[in-house]
Amino acid sequence: MQIIPIKELRDTNKISDLCNETNEPIYITKNGYGDMVIMSIKTYEEKLERIAIYESILAGLKDVEEGRVVDGPTAIKELRKKYGL
Repeated sequence: MQIIPIKELRDTNKISDLCNETNEPIYITKNGYGDMVIMSIKTYEEKLERIAIYESILAGLKDVEEGRVVDGPTAIKELRKKYGL
């Protein structure tokens, strides 16, 4: 994890290189306290993709909890019955 003071943001090329080299967020402090987080676009998009996957998993778990899911053999049986197969 990289933590740098806000005054170091003046050297934008250095910060850009750091973001792209580490593939991790960089935490920016102001007056000794956390203030911002910056990251490369690639890292940002990867994080968004991971969040979307987690949300899909949670939605699936909710479906299971609420009884909206059936096992494979039951689903096939219901489809065959529905479509006369």
